[in-house]
Amino acid sequence: MFSFSGQNDFCGRRCVWVNGPVIVGAGPSGLAVSACLREQGIPFVVIERSDCIASLWQKRTYDRLKLHLPKKFCQLPKLPFPEEYPEYPTKRQFITYLENYVEKFDIKPQFNECVQSAKYDEACHLWRVVTISTNGSNRSETEYICQMLVVASGENAEGVVPEIDGLQDFSGEVIHAKDYKSGEKYEGKKVLVVGCGNSGMEVSLDLSNHNAKPSMVVRSSVHVLPREMMGKSTFDIAMMLMKWLPLWLVDKLLLILAWFILGNIENYGIKRPSLGPLELKNHHGKTPVLDIGALEKIRAGEITVVPGVKRFNCTSVELVNGDTLDIDSVVLATGYCSNVPYWLQETEFFAKNGFPKTPFPNGWKGKCGLYAAGFTRRGLAGASADAKKISQDIGKVWKEELNQKKLKVPTHRRCISTF
Repeated sequence: MFSFSGQNDFCGRRCVWVNGPVIVGAGPSGLAVSACLREQGIPFVVIERSDCIASLWQKRTYDRLKLHLPKKFCQLPKLPFPEEYPEYPTKRQFITYLENYVEKFDIKPQFNECVQSAKYDEACHLWRVVTISTNGSNRSETEYICQMLVVASGENAEGVVPEIDGLQDFSGEVIHAKDYKSGEKYEGKKVLVVGCGNSGMEVSLDLSNHNAKPSMVVRSSVHVLPREMMGKSTFDIAMMLMKWLPLWLVDKLLLILAWFILGNIENYGIKRPSLGPLELKNHHGKTPVLDIGALEKIRAGEITVVPGVKRFNCTSVELVNGDTLDIDSVVLATGYCSNVPYWLQETEFFAKNGFPKTPFPNGWKGKCGLYAAGFTRRGLAGASADAKKISQDIGKVWKEELNQKKLKVPTHRRCISTF
């Protein structure tokens, strides 16, 4: 990467030419792409709005979090987890792994730079990525100019806060699950957890373990599977079965095994979807919940399952079945969303929901040097697969251009002087 004479243009914006791709996001997806490019000797720049790598993991996850899948399915390309790590590494262990990853591959993100816009310049055949520095009180703009753009800002960039009648009138604390750390401060309090995905289940479990009184809202149907079956991870078993059996049959077998281990979860107010867990994941991206103890708490009455919320009042919540609960706090485990539509000025490859329009496994490459890493709804394994494909494709283009241009600066660099 280099900037032209290190000077600002007349608008006070610093212009930087990147002799390689710009990668937006220093989470696992962006780091994986960076490592694969580094191995090929291809220069790149990583832009990160936060002041650290993997900010979602470091700043927006609860303390008890562990990887939901065995570590072999979660490692990034070219660096396995340490052998001494447990099968399901803790949050701190995973962050340490990522820090070692950054050091090994000499990845140095541009921190505290929030992307305001990214647009392809048809006239110059270049991407223009405008950022604003978020470090300190001085506001400065930078425009990165490149031929390739890798969108790695993540599926879970922003927390989703639904509009619920009366929520603004509730007098107690209301937080999103991304801001929840521990149930320690909720001891003895009545807490409503809105949402029953993996986050909702784990937050409810953590609250119960800290002697709080959680009620968990289960508004829609959800698959709950044990994290392990017969001493092996459920995900491992599913992957093994899918090598020999059709998906619908694997779903049937998983649900039969889950029934023997967990019992009929509908007895506790949790309805299963009509589609099987793998089919639902493939077609709608909805991940099944892997139970690590919440169901036992539900059976024991330590976590109360309640139906959907109708409205909030000052100190209580009215449910759709007419019941009213007195509550002290609310945790919104209502999911996350992509923020790509807010800054990427492109509508052919990315849909309005911030995900590629092309379904898996081909949603990693768009046109004009645009790539998407980590939008497969398949966790860290999907991010790693994307990184390998993207780096291979960029490497091919890079080698072709080197042969054609002999490392000369592109003649369309003169476009930059028009800022």
